[in-house]
Amino acid sequence: MSKAGQGIAAIIVACAVWGLAPVYYRLVAVPPLEMLAHRTLWTLLFFGTLLVVQGRFRAVPALITGAIRGRVWLAAAIVSFNWGLFIWAVKSGYAIEASLGYYIFPLVAVVLGVVVLGERLSIGQGLAVALAAAAVGVLTWGLGVAPWVALALAFSFAPYMLLKKRLDAPAVVSVTAEVTLIAPFALGWLLWQHFGTVGGGAFGRDWATSWLLPITGLITGGPLILFSWGAQRVRLSTLGLTQYLNPTLQVFSAVVIFGEPFTVWHRIAFGMIWAGLAAYSLESWRQERGRQERAARSAAASEAASGTAL
Repeated sequence: MSKAGQGIAAIIVACAVWGLAPVYYRLVAVPPLEMLAHRTLWTLLFFGTLLVVQGRFRAVPALITGAIRGRVWLAAAIVSFNWGLFIWAVKSGYAIEASLGYYIFPLVAVVLGVVVLGERLSIGQGLAVALAAAAVGVLTWGLGVAPWVALALAFSFAPYMLLKKRLDAPAVVSVTAEVTLIAPFALGWLLWQHFGTVGGGAFGRDWATSWLLPITGLITGGPLILFSWGAQRVRLSTLGLTQYLNPTLQVFSAVVIFGEPFTVWHRIAFGMIWAGLAAYSLESWRQERGRQERAARSAAASEAASGTAL
């Protein structure tokens, strides 16, 4: 298999694990906050062990105590909120809304780039953003309430990704730093659950739950490693298309496995979102193709000039 093929396979596996993660969180009968605490600690153990083995763990305290520690704290707070809301949504019957949030996240990121970074909005991007906004309006009108879960997930994850770009650190290192900061709060919550409440915490209650809880670290960390590895081996256009596999599988899980209602308003809204994402992806593909063609012409011109000089 070629390097590109290996990269695509790794990304597909990563997105499949992320996309089917709602099945896991629904299966494990643990309250959302307790589940979030376990996710934080087991992710720290998974990534921390990996970095120690690789000899890179010293980068974590350097990131936490360095000049950008404020950004790390902010990223930690945002990712904790995002993870917690996602777990709550899946367990509370809002998995469809959660998937909608991850569909519109790239479009929210586009708007954030325009507002914060001063980037220019292309025609395709503008159309995609307009369709996403209209889809949210359709759902609000049809269901009588705004899709707050989707909006909260999208509008928290987009700033998080902007912060990640400015941290200038490998994904595994930055996430490890973030969960390291959250870990004391997570540990405190679990200790209170175990020793300060009637019935105690979930871990140790029965063997099945005790075996399932550590898996949350694997399904958080494993896909991130695969995705980062695969992203280095594929073109940007390919990477952009594969990111929609995750929310698509989330919709599948919500409708087919959980039996959540997929009303006519959902169909209209998701149809508009998919149309917008198609326009966005086509625009991105054209831009990348144009860059590649310009680079090829520049290389050919340089080679011709070198030949003439000789």
